[in-house]
Amino acid sequence: MSTTICQVMGFLVSLLGVGGSIMATAMDTWSVQDLYDNPVTAVFQYQGLWRSCVRQSSGFTECRPYFTILGLPAMFQAVRALMIVGIVLGILGLLVCIFALKCIRIGSMEDTAKANMTLASGIMFIIAGLCAITGVSVFANMLVTNFWMSTTSMFQGMQNVQNRYTFGSALFVGWVAGGLALVGGIMMCLACKGLVPEESRYKAVSYNASGRNISYRTGPYKAASGYEADPKTRKGVGYEEGPRSEDGRRSYPSKYDYV
Repeated sequence: MSTTICQVMGFLVSLLGVGGSIMATAMDTWSVQDLYDNPVTAVFQYQGLWRSCVRQSSGFTECRPYFTILGLPAMFQAVRALMIVGIVLGILGLLVCIFALKCIRIGSMEDTAKANMTLASGIMFIIAGLCAITGVSVFANMLVTNFWMSTTSMFQGMQNVQNRYTFGSALFVGWVAGGLALVGGIMMCLACKGLVPEESRYKAVSYNASGRNISYRTGPYKAASGYEADPKTRKGVGYEEGPRSEDGRRSYPSKYDYV
């Protein structure tokens, strides 16, 4: 898979993930009333992150927003914060990724800058996906805990048993959206490696002599035996040639012979 295809696919997958996170956050079906024990009812209740709704058998639906924040559980507010942070990071990642696409040339932007922007957008998508998955999982854990507490109270015959709520469609949308954003961020990080230009040229350093180039010419080399006398430097008394010996060598008088 080429770098451009990987980058474009990562952008499209992340776009679907961020769009799914926005849709899941705005949906009102995070928790729906469990109708297992009472399949025929005149009122059906479901709740979201921002409001709770009641649908009657006649088709009339009434929704009321949560007017206060202090009256909501701390975990509920944490889920809100996680989803909002994930959406903000996802939108910023999309904006950065648009300018980092290799198929889009803006001015004289180098490939190194595009690689850094691609990596930054990939990290944003990964964090956005983790925030979405974490927020949905925390809300699902709250539903499971309340569901089993309501079931236990029902079997014990307690009065004023509240309605049980189970998973809504918004939870599944949030899980899928978080997974898509996470996969898109990983693809963007992989595409960053292919955008980094390979340094094929190396800087060479040339050294020049400060003075003129001097050429040396070598002449023939004559090895001296050590027994031959130089006629120019060894003339005078005490260095006269003597008769040859039996082995063919010349004998030179010593300086002590003239004393």
